[in-house]
Amino acid sequence: MQENAVKPDVKAFFDKVTNTVSYVVTDPETRTCAVVDTVLDFDPAAARTKTDSADAVIDHVRRQGSTCAWVLETHVHADHLSAAPHVQEALGGKLGIGAEIVTVQEVFGKVFNAGTEFKRNGSQFDHLFRDGETFRIGNLVARAIHTPGHTPACMTYLIGDAALVGDTLFMPDYGTARADFPGGDARTLYRSIQKLFALPDDTRLFMCHDYLPESRSKYRWESTVGEQKRSNVHVHEGVSEDAFVTMREARDATLGMPRLILPSIQINMRAGCLPPPADNGAHYLKLPMNMF
Repeated sequence: MQENAVKPDVKAFFDKVTNTVSYVVTDPETRTCAVVDTVLDFDPAAARTKTDSADAVIDHVRRQGSTCAWVLETHVHADHLSAAPHVQEALGGKLGIGAEIVTVQEVFGKVFNAGTEFKRNGSQFDHLFRDGETFRIGNLVARAIHTPGHTPACMTYLIGDAALVGDTLFMPDYGTARADFPGGDARTLYRSIQKLFALPDDTRLFMCHDYLPESRSKYRWESTVGEQKRSNVHVHEGVSEDAFVTMREARDATLGMPRLILPSIQINMRAGCLPPPADNGAHYLKLPMNMF
Protein backbone atom coordinates (compact mmCIF):
# COMPACT_ATOMS: atom_id res chain seq x y z
CA MET A 1 0.00 0.00 0.00
CA GLN A 2 1.38 3.42 -0.95
CA GLU A 3 1.91 6.12 1.68
CA ASN A 4 -0.84 8.44 0.45
CA ALA A 5 -3.37 5.76 -0.53
CA VAL A 6 -5.50 6.32 2.60
CA LYS A 7 -6.59 9.73 3.90
CA PRO A 8 -6.50 9.70 7.70
CA ASP A 9 -8.95 11.49 9.97
CA VAL A 10 -7.03 14.24 11.78
CA LYS A 11 -8.56 15.76 14.92
CA ALA A 12 -6.83 18.80 16.42
CA PHE A 13 -6.81 19.96 20.06
CA PHE A 14 -5.61 23.52 20.60
CA ASP A 15 -4.13 24.56 23.94
CA LYS A 16 -4.43 28.33 24.04
CA VAL A 17 -2.17 28.71 27.10
CA THR A 18 0.86 27.39 25.18
CA ASN A 19 -0.46 27.89 21.62
CA THR A 20 0.16 24.18 21.05
CA VAL A 21 -1.84 21.85 18.82
CA SER A 22 -2.07 18.15 19.69
CA TYR A 23 -3.50 15.65 17.22
CA VAL A 24 -5.27 12.33 17.01
CA VAL A 25 -4.60 10.76 13.60
CA THR A 26 -6.97 7.88 12.86
CA ASP A 27 -7.15 5.22 10.17
CA PRO A 28 -10.80 5.44 9.01
CA GLU A 29 -10.87 1.74 8.10
CA THR A 30 -9.59 0.13 11.30
CA ARG A 31 -10.08 3.04 13.76
CA THR A 32 -6.48 2.60 14.87
CA CYS A 33 -4.89 5.93 15.82
CA ALA A 34 -1.74 7.79 16.82
CA VAL A 35 -1.70 10.61 19.36
CA VAL A 36 0.82 13.36 18.57
CA ASP A 37 2.39 16.11 20.75
CA THR A 38 0.24 15.99 23.87
CA VAL A 39 0.18 18.80 26.47
CA LEU A 40 0.45 18.50 30.24
CA ASP A 41 -1.10 21.58 31.86
CA PHE A 42 1.43 23.37 34.06
CA ASP A 43 1.15 26.32 36.43
CA PRO A 44 4.72 27.67 36.68
CA ALA A 45 3.95 29.85 39.71
CA ALA A 46 2.77 26.89 41.78
CA ALA A 47 4.81 24.23 39.94
CA ARG A 48 1.60 22.21 39.72
CA THR A 49 0.44 20.00 36.84
CA LYS A 50 -3.02 19.01 35.64
CA THR A 51 -4.18 16.69 32.87
CA ASP A 52 -7.27 18.50 31.53
CA SER A 53 -5.81 19.03 28.03
CA ALA A 54 -4.59 15.45 27.72
CA ASP A 55 -7.84 14.08 29.13
CA ALA A 56 -9.77 15.74 26.29
CA VAL A 57 -7.58 13.81 23.85
CA ILE A 58 -8.07 10.57 25.76
CA ASP A 59 -11.85 11.08 25.87
CA HIS A 60 -11.95 11.63 22.10
CA VAL A 61 -10.04 8.43 21.39
CA ARG A 62 -12.33 6.46 23.67
CA ARG A 63 -15.51 7.99 22.26
CA GLN A 64 -14.57 7.08 18.70
CA GLY A 65 -13.73 3.55 19.77
CA SER A 66 -10.13 3.71 18.60
CA THR A 67 -7.13 1.61 19.49
CA CYS A 68 -4.04 3.72 20.09
CA ALA A 69 -1.01 2.28 18.32
CA TRP A 70 1.43 5.16 18.88
CA VAL A 71 2.01 8.15 21.14
CA LEU A 72 4.37 10.32 19.08
CA GLU A 73 6.55 13.31 19.84
CA THR A 74 7.79 15.44 16.94
CA HIS A 75 10.68 16.72 19.12
CA VAL A 76 11.68 17.66 22.66
CA HIS A 77 9.40 20.64 23.12
CA ALA A 78 10.62 23.82 24.81
CA ASP A 79 7.23 25.51 25.18
CA HIS A 80 5.04 22.92 26.89
CA LEU A 81 5.32 19.82 29.03
CA SER A 82 4.48 16.51 27.38
CA ALA A 83 1.62 14.41 28.73
CA ALA A 84 2.81 11.29 26.89
CA PRO A 85 3.10 9.03 29.97
CA HIS A 86 -0.44 9.95 31.08
CA VAL A 87 -1.85 9.30 27.61
CA GLN A 88 0.06 6.06 27.21
CA GLU A 89 -1.12 4.78 30.58
CA ALA A 90 -4.73 5.50 29.59
CA LEU A 91 -4.68 4.35 25.96
CA GLY A 92 -1.65 2.13 25.45
CA GLY A 93 0.49 2.34 22.33
CA LYS A 94 4.23 2.74 21.85
CA LEU A 95 5.93 6.04 22.69
CA GLY A 96 8.12 7.22 19.81
CA ILE A 97 10.47 10.10 18.97
CA GLY A 98 13.34 10.73 16.55
CA ALA A 99 16.60 8.85 17.11
CA GLU A 100 18.56 12.07 17.58
CA ILE A 101 16.90 12.45 20.98
CA VAL A 102 20.23 11.11 22.23
CA THR A 103 21.94 14.30 21.03
CA VAL A 104 19.38 16.47 22.83
CA GLN A 105 19.72 14.38 25.99
CA GLU A 106 23.50 14.71 25.92
CA VAL A 107 23.36 18.51 25.55
CA PHE A 108 20.66 19.17 28.12
CA GLY A 109 21.80 16.47 30.49
CA LYS A 110 24.89 18.64 30.92
CA VAL A 111 22.91 21.90 31.06
CA PHE A 112 20.79 20.58 33.93
CA ASN A 113 23.62 18.60 35.54
CA ALA A 114 21.31 15.60 35.50
CA GLY A 115 23.87 13.16 36.82
CA THR A 116 24.40 9.51 36.05
CA GLU A 117 20.80 8.56 36.85
CA PHE A 118 19.71 10.26 33.62
CA LYS A 119 20.29 7.88 30.73
CA ARG A 120 21.30 9.64 27.50
CA ASN A 121 20.48 6.75 25.15
CA GLY A 122 16.80 7.41 24.47
CA SER A 123 15.74 4.40 26.53
CA GLN A 124 12.94 6.41 28.16
CA PHE A 125 11.06 5.99 24.85
CA ASP A 126 9.75 2.74 23.36
CA HIS A 127 10.99 3.46 19.84
CA LEU A 128 13.52 5.81 18.23
CA PHE A 129 12.69 6.57 14.59
CA ARG A 130 15.38 6.75 11.93
CA ASP A 131 15.05 8.99 8.88
CA GLY A 132 12.89 7.28 6.27
CA GLU A 133 11.66 4.53 8.58
CA THR A 134 8.13 3.34 7.85
CA PHE A 135 5.54 2.08 10.32
CA ARG A 136 1.82 1.39 10.38
CA ILE A 137 -1.22 2.85 12.06
CA GLY A 138 -3.85 0.29 11.15
CA ASN A 139 -3.90 0.24 7.34
CA LEU A 140 -2.17 3.62 7.14
CA VAL A 141 1.44 3.63 6.01
CA ALA A 142 3.44 6.22 7.95
CA ARG A 143 6.97 7.47 7.38
CA ALA A 144 9.31 9.30 9.74
CA ILE A 145 11.16 12.15 8.03
CA HIS A 146 14.09 13.66 9.93
CA THR A 147 13.65 17.45 9.74
CA PRO A 148 16.28 18.95 12.07
CA GLY A 149 17.21 22.59 12.40
CA HIS A 150 14.88 23.74 15.15
CA THR A 151 16.32 20.90 17.25
CA PRO A 152 18.56 17.98 16.23
CA ALA A 153 15.79 15.44 16.93
CA CYS A 154 12.89 17.00 15.00
CA MET A 155 10.77 14.47 13.10
CA THR A 156 7.93 14.98 10.67
CA TYR A 157 5.46 12.09 10.58
CA LEU A 158 3.93 11.57 7.14
CA ILE A 159 0.76 9.53 7.75
CA GLY A 160 -1.17 8.86 4.57
CA ASP A 161 -1.61 12.30 2.98
CA ALA A 162 -1.06 14.16 6.28
CA ALA A 163 2.32 15.40 7.58
CA LEU A 164 2.68 16.37 11.24
CA VAL A 165 5.57 18.85 10.99
CA GLY A 166 6.16 19.85 14.62
CA ASP A 167 7.80 23.28 14.86
CA THR A 168 9.62 23.11 11.51
CA LEU A 169 6.97 25.24 9.79
CA PHE A 170 4.23 27.53 11.02
CA MET A 171 1.29 28.80 8.99
CA PRO A 172 2.45 30.67 5.86
CA ASP A 173 1.71 34.09 7.36
CA TYR A 174 3.89 33.33 10.42
CA GLY A 175 6.86 31.60 8.81
CA THR A 176 9.27 29.09 10.28
CA ALA A 177 10.72 27.80 13.53
CA ARG A 178 13.54 29.49 15.37
CA ALA A 179 16.92 27.76 15.07
CA ASP A 180 18.94 29.21 17.95
CA PHE A 181 18.40 26.58 20.64
CA PRO A 182 21.41 24.35 21.48
CA GLY A 183 21.86 22.05 18.50
CA GLY A 184 19.69 24.20 16.23
CA ASP A 185 20.92 25.53 12.91
CA ALA A 186 19.23 27.79 10.36
CA ARG A 187 20.94 26.24 7.34
CA THR A 188 19.91 22.76 8.45
CA LEU A 189 16.36 24.03 8.96
CA TYR A 190 16.21 25.38 5.40
CA ARG A 191 17.30 22.02 4.01
CA SER A 192 14.74 20.19 6.14
CA ILE A 193 11.99 22.43 4.80
CA GLN A 194 13.07 21.57 1.25
CA LYS A 195 12.47 17.91 2.12
CA LEU A 196 8.88 18.82 3.01
CA PHE A 197 8.51 20.94 -0.13
CA ALA A 198 9.46 17.87 -2.18
CA LEU A 199 6.23 16.15 -1.06
CA PRO A 200 3.17 16.42 -3.36
CA ASP A 201 1.60 19.90 -3.31
CA ASP A 202 -1.70 18.56 -1.96
CA THR A 203 -0.05 16.95 1.08
CA ARG A 204 -1.77 18.30 4.18
CA LEU A 205 0.61 19.89 6.72
CA PHE A 206 -0.35 20.14 10.39
CA MET A 207 1.50 22.62 12.61
CA CYS A 208 2.36 22.17 16.27
CA HIS A 209 1.68 25.84 17.04
CA ASP A 210 -0.16 28.93 15.92
CA TYR A 211 0.61 32.34 17.41
CA LEU A 212 -2.11 34.31 15.60
CA PRO A 213 -0.34 37.08 13.68
CA GLU A 214 -2.00 40.51 13.64
CA SER A 215 -3.14 39.97 10.05
CA ARG A 216 -5.45 37.13 11.10
CA SER A 217 -8.31 36.86 13.62
CA LYS A 218 -8.71 33.08 13.81
CA TYR A 219 -6.27 30.40 14.87
CA ARG A 220 -5.20 28.01 12.09
CA TRP A 221 -2.93 25.00 12.01
CA GLU A 222 -3.57 23.21 8.71
CA SER A 223 -1.88 24.11 5.42
CA THR A 224 -0.59 22.28 2.34
CA VAL A 225 2.79 21.90 0.74
CA GLY A 226 1.60 23.97 -2.22
CA GLU A 227 0.34 26.81 -0.02
CA GLN A 228 3.61 26.91 1.92
CA LYS A 229 5.72 26.96 -1.24
CA ARG A 230 3.66 29.82 -2.66
CA SER A 231 3.28 32.07 0.34
CA ASN A 232 5.35 31.23 3.43
CA VAL A 233 6.70 34.62 4.48
CA HIS A 234 10.15 33.22 5.34
CA VAL A 235 10.76 30.41 2.88
CA HIS A 236 8.47 30.56 -0.16
CA GLU A 237 9.79 29.41 -3.52
CA GLY A 238 12.54 31.72 -4.72
CA VAL A 239 14.06 32.35 -1.25
CA SER A 240 17.65 31.14 -1.36
CA GLU A 241 19.34 29.20 1.40
CA ASP A 242 21.73 32.07 2.18
CA ALA A 243 18.91 34.63 2.28
CA PHE A 244 16.91 32.40 4.63
CA VAL A 245 19.87 31.86 6.95
CA THR A 246 20.56 35.61 7.12
CA MET A 247 16.90 36.35 7.92
CA ARG A 248 16.51 33.51 10.44
CA GLU A 249 19.68 34.27 12.38
CA ALA A 250 18.87 37.99 12.57
CA ARG A 251 15.32 37.28 13.70
CA ASP A 252 16.40 34.71 16.28
CA ALA A 253 18.80 37.22 17.83
CA THR A 254 15.79 39.34 18.83
CA LEU A 255 13.81 36.53 20.50
CA GLY A 256 13.64 35.80 24.21
CA MET A 257 13.53 32.29 25.61
CA PRO A 258 10.15 30.49 25.74
CA ARG A 259 8.38 31.00 29.05
CA LEU A 260 8.38 27.29 29.93
CA ILE A 261 11.69 26.19 28.42
CA LEU A 262 13.38 25.26 31.70
CA PRO A 263 10.66 23.01 33.12
CA SER A 264 9.70 21.68 29.68
CA ILE A 265 13.11 20.45 28.60
CA GLN A 266 13.86 18.76 31.93
CA ILE A 267 10.66 16.76 31.70
CA ASN A 268 10.42 16.21 27.95
CA MET A 269 13.98 14.87 27.65
CA ARG A 270 12.75 12.22 30.09
CA ALA A 271 9.80 11.31 27.82
CA GLY A 272 7.39 13.38 29.90
CA CYS A 273 8.41 11.98 33.28
CA LEU A 274 9.44 14.02 36.29
CA PRO A 275 13.01 13.81 37.57
CA PRO A 276 13.46 11.16 40.29
CA PRO A 277 12.21 12.21 43.72
CA ALA A 278 14.57 13.57 46.34
CA ASP A 279 15.05 11.83 49.67
CA ASN A 280 11.96 13.61 51.01
CA GLY A 281 9.77 12.13 48.25
CA ALA A 282 9.26 15.42 46.38
CA HIS A 283 10.22 16.05 42.75
CA TYR A 284 12.35 19.10 41.98
CA LEU A 285 13.24 21.00 38.80
CA LYS A 286 16.46 22.97 38.38
CA LEU A 287 16.97 26.57 37.23
CA PRO A 288 20.45 26.87 35.68
CA MET A 289 21.52 30.45 36.26
CA ASN A 290 22.82 32.63 33.40
CA MET A 291 23.11 29.76 30.92
CA PHE A 292 20.59 31.06 28.36
